[in-house]
Amino acid sequence: MSHLREYILKNILDQVEKPARYLGTEWNSVHKDWDSAQVRMAFVFPDLYEVGMSHLGLAILYGLINAEEDLLLERVFAPGLDMEARLREEGIPLFSLESYRPLKDFDVIGFTLQYEMTYTTVLNILALAGIPLRAENREATAPLVIGGGPCAANPEPLAPFFDCFLLGDGEELLPEFLRLIGKLKKGPRNRADRQEVLREAVKLPGVYVPSFYEVTYRPDGVIDNIRPQGPGVPEKVKKRVVADLEKAFFPTRPIVPFIEAVHDRIMLEVMRGCTRGCRFCQAGILYRPVRERGVEVLLRQAAEIFKATGHEEIALTSLSTADYSCVEELAQKLAREYADKGVSLSLPSLRVDAFSVRLAEAIQKVRKSTLTFAPEAGTQRLRDVINKGVTEEDLFAAVTAAFEAGWRSVKLYFMLGLPTETYADLDGIAILAKEVLFRGRRLAKNGQKIRVTVSASSFVPKAHTAFQWEPQEDIEELKAKQNYLRSRLAGRGLEFNWHQAEVSFIEAVLSRGDRRLADVLEAAWRLGAKFDGWTEHFNYNVWQEAFKSKGIDPAFYANRRRDYAEIMPWDHLDFGVTKGFLQREHRLALSGVQTADCRSGRCHGCGVCPGLGVALDLKKA
Repeated sequence: MSHLREYILKNILDQVEKPARYLGTEWNSVHKDWDSAQVRMAFVFPDLYEVGMSHLGLAILYGLINAEEDLLLERVFAPGLDMEARLREEGIPLFSLESYRPLKDFDVIGFTLQYEMTYTTVLNILALAGIPLRAENREATAPLVIGGGPCAANPEPLAPFFDCFLLGDGEELLPEFLRLIGKLKKGPRNRADRQEVLREAVKLPGVYVPSFYEVTYRPDGVIDNIRPQGPGVPEKVKKRVVADLEKAFFPTRPIVPFIEAVHDRIMLEVMRGCTRGCRFCQAGILYRPVRERGVEVLLRQAAEIFKATGHEEIALTSLSTADYSCVEELAQKLAREYADKGVSLSLPSLRVDAFSVRLAEAIQKVRKSTLTFAPEAGTQRLRDVINKGVTEEDLFAAVTAAFEAGWRSVKLYFMLGLPTETYADLDGIAILAKEVLFRGRRLAKNGQKIRVTVSASSFVPKAHTAFQWEPQEDIEELKAKQNYLRSRLAGRGLEFNWHQAEVSFIEAVLSRGDRRLADVLEAAWRLGAKFDGWTEHFNYNVWQEAFKSKGIDPAFYANRRRDYAEIMPWDHLDFGVTKGFLQREHRLALSGVQTADCRSGRCHGCGVCPGLGVALDLKKA
C-alpha cells in the first residue's frame, strides 16, 4: 500500500461523503505494476465518480489499454467538494484511483469531453493536479494533456489548455498514440519531450494539435482564416473510424462500482452511428456510419459480463437502439435467457416509430421502468423541419402498445426554441401529452394511475449539424416558452420538467465558440465555476462577470445567425459529413422538406462513406 493511500484511508475518507468514490479497489479494477509499464495514462472523467462510472467509453478504453502488457491506464474523477477541500487543506495533489499516483507522474492525462458544461471542471482538475492550465506554460517533460469525445468536434474554447485532441473512435487511435510516446521515451522512468511527441503525433490520422494552427480574425469578430503551421500539419484533420464493430474490442469484465452509479447495469453496444438525420443532432453526424454487432456476438458478451458482474439489468445501448436490425430477435433471446435470473432488459433509446407490442412484451418480463419517447416537436410541420420522421399516429401506436403491455408511466421528450418554432408548436406539445394521458387512462385497469411526464430541453446549435448556422433564442424568450408550456400542462397525471435556460445559453456559447473563449473559461473558473452541469452548482452571475471582464459578448456566439460563407471555428476538423450536405439539409429544413434515412436504400451523399474510406452495406443495414 502506498504511503498516500494509507494516509488518505486513515485520515480523510471518514470525513467525506461517499468515501467509496475514492477507494479504487472495486471488483474487476486493474492494478498493474507501475514500473513495468512503458507508457502510463490517467483517464479523467471531469465529473463525479457515479457519473463517470456509467460511461461506456471509459469501460472500453480501460479494458483495451490495460489488456496491453506494456501500457497502463488508471481512472481519475472530479472529487466532491468536501474531498477537494481536504486535498487543498493537506496540500495533496489529485491522484488516480488504482495506484494513488499524482497526475503529474503520468505520461498522458486524457480527458473525455462529453458535455460543454464540464469545461470549468476540467480546469479545476488540472489545478488540483498542480499542472499549469495553459499548455504553453508547461515544462518540456510535463505530461501530455489530451482530449477526446463528442466535444472534440469543436474543442476550440479549450484549445490553449490542451496539447492535442483525438478525433473519432478511440479503439485504434489511442493505442497508436500511446505507443508513439513509448517509442520517443528514453526509458520507462523518463519522459518524452512534449513538442517532439506532438510533431510526430500530428502525422497520425485523427490527431489534432491546436498549437500547430494559427487562427486570425476580421475586424467584425468572425474568423478570417485557420492556417496550419509547419511541415506535415494537415489542412484538415479527419476523424478515425473503427470500420468493423464485430472485431472491435469490447470489455466483458467491467468494473463493478462500490456505490450506485447513475447507470448500474450491463451495457451492450448493439450498434454505433445513426442515419436518421435529425437536423439538430450532433451525435448522428459524429458517429456515422452505422455499424452493427451480430446477435451471437452480443449474446456471448452478455453472458460473459453477467458472469463477471452479477448486474440485474441489461441495457441495449446505441444512439437509436430500436433501429438495430435484429433488436426484436436479440431482445426476445435475452429475455428468455435472463428473466428467470431476475435480470431486466432496457432499451434506453426508443424511436416512437420503431416500437412494437412484441418488443414491449420482451422487455417487460422482469420489471418495468418508465419508457421515454422523443417526438421532439409538437406539430408535424416542425417535425418535418427537424427531419424527425415521426407522426402522431406513430406516437399513439407506440404508447398504446406500451400501455397494453402494462406500463403506467411514459415520458415524452421535446425541444424548445427549434428553428421556425411558433407558439402553435408549443400548443401541439400540450395536445399530444393530453392525448397520450387520455389513451393511457382508457387502457388502465382497476383504477391504476397513469402518469405522463413531459421533459423539454432548449435547442442548442451544434457544430457539424444542419442547424450550426442557426441562432439560439435568447434566454428571456426561452423562459417565456417554458412558462407558457407549464401553464398548458397543468393537471392531474401530467408533469412538466425543463432545463435551466441560462445553462443552455452557456452551452450554446461554448458549442459554437472559438479560442477567444479560453480566457472566459479561465476567468469563470477563477471566480468559482465548476460542476456547471449541476443545477445546484451553476452560477450564471459568475459567467456574466467572466464575459464582462474579458470584453466578450456571449450573444455573438449563441444568438447570432451565421451565413454559409463564414468560416466556422471547427472547419479544419473533418468528421466525414461535407459542409455542402449540411447546407442542403439546412435549406430543406427551412422549406419543411424531409430527407429519408439512407438505410432505406438511397444514398443522399453526406460524404461519410467515401470520405472516411468505409462502406455502408445498405442491403445488410
